[in-house]
Amino acid sequence: MTSLSELFSDPGSTGSWTLDPAGSSIAARSRTMWGLVPVTVRFTEFTGEGELAAPQTVSGRVVITVASLRTGIGKRDEHLRSADFFDAERFPDIEVLVTGADAIDGDTVNLRARLTIKATTKPLTLPTTVTPVGDGGMRLSARADINRRDFGVDGNLVGMIGDRVTISGDLVFRHAR
Repeated sequence: MTSLSELFSDPGSTGSWTLDPAGSSIAARSRTMWGLVPVTVRFTEFTGEGELAAPQTVSGRVVITVASLRTGIGKRDEHLRSADFFDAERFPDIEVLVTGADAIDGDTVNLRARLTIKATTKPLTLPTTVTPVGDGGMRLSARADINRRDFGVDGNLVGMIGDRVTISGDLVFRHAR
C-alpha cells in the first residue's frame, strides 16, 4: 500500500490492528511560564488497538500508563506523577478513544476521538498523517493542542509548566491477521 485511499479500499486492510510500542512514541510538550525552556514528557508504556472496516470506518483505543512519564529530571517526574498533577495513583491511565475518521487529503485524516485524563473526557480532533512502513504496518503521526487544566491537571511549581500542552504520537500499527 502506498496511500491512504489504497489502505481504505483494500479489503485486506480490514480487521484488527495492534499498536507496536517498540516502533512508537508518545510525548507531551509545554512551554514554561517564562517561555525559556520547554518541558517535554515522554511516556514509555502504552498499548493500543484499532479496527478498520469498510467503507472507511475506523475505531481504536490507546491507553497510556501515567507512571511511565519521563522528563529526564527525577524530581520533576515524581511531582508530575503526584496528586498535584496527574495523580497517577488514583488515575493510572490516559485514554484516547478513536470513534471515526474524516479524510482530508492524500495521506491525512482527522481522527475523531475522546481524550480521558483524570476521569475527565473531552472530544478531540487529531489531524493525523498515515504512512505505510516497509513491513506492512502503518504509521500514524498525530498532534493536538490541549489545555491541561480542562482535564484537572492543575498543579504548578512556580510557573514551571504552562497550561497549553501539545500532545503528539508517532504510532506504528500492525495488522493482526
